[in-house]
Amino acid sequence: MKNNALETKSLTIRYGETTVIDELDMTIPKGKITVFIGSNGCGKSTLLRSMARLLKPNSGSVLLDGAMIHKMSTKEVAKKLAILPQGPEAPEGLTVLQLVKQGRYPYQNWLKQWSDEDEQKVKAALKATNMMEFAERNVDSLSGGQRQRAWIAMTLAQDTDTILLDEPTTYLDMTHQIEILDLLYELNEKEKRTIIMVLHDLNLACRYAHHIVAVSNKKIYAQGKPEEIINTKLVYEVFQMECQIMIDPIFGTPLCIPYGKGRRLQNAESDYFEKSQSSSRRNRAASTV
Repeated sequence: MKNNALETKSLTIRYGETTVIDELDMTIPKGKITVFIGSNGCGKSTLLRSMARLLKPNSGSVLLDGAMIHKMSTKEVAKKLAILPQGPEAPEGLTVLQLVKQGRYPYQNWLKQWSDEDEQKVKAALKATNMMEFAERNVDSLSGGQRQRAWIAMTLAQDTDTILLDEPTTYLDMTHQIEILDLLYELNEKEKRTIIMVLHDLNLACRYAHHIVAVSNKKIYAQGKPEEIINTKLVYEVFQMECQIMIDPIFGTPLCIPYGKGRRLQNAESDYFEKSQSSSRRNRAASTV
């Protein structure tokens, strides 16, 4: 138990008469990056929300550091776990600094008002997310990537060991997706934060996750290290998609190549790869000059 940040036992969640999660058992390793994968509507976000105590299970339980999360007070949970939902929206006119300060809410009461520690945590969160220069900017004036970093800064200011994020890269372009995932990776590497998130991109999930949980048919289809569980059978049965699994030539992680229609270049694979590598080497050389 001490090596698990979160755990579910026979967790069942229903919307009306529809069962979304059915008697699910799962463990989330502490100090690691865990990614939920699965097809649309399979219950990934529902599972994440129930683990953050935003949804009450119909039966079963969620354990946070060994304690039943639904028996803990709201502030007690908020000091241990932070969640960033999908597509959060800030009130109009709210600055980045004001947003990040909201992360200190669990530590405020009528006896304890804003303190030097609160101020330090907010500044540290802005610094970690490279948002210090945007502190006085309105959140709604930021780019998509900057806005997402501002919300992550708020969760960091909450100062929890565990952070849950629901599709943190949705609607971001490729550059900003990598920017956000690199930030989360560094938080895990440097501060040993437990990161749990839902991602749609299987290849990015394999690159960044220490632990993957594949959700299918209301249950866990498989969970473990990407290199141990990601294969053509899993992709077909979880996503109903045929593919080829290769090794990422840069990261050494599983790389999913889906079958489908599209242009096929005959006898060009090795030539294209060599050109790509040559271009990459030239770009790296130029950046060091």
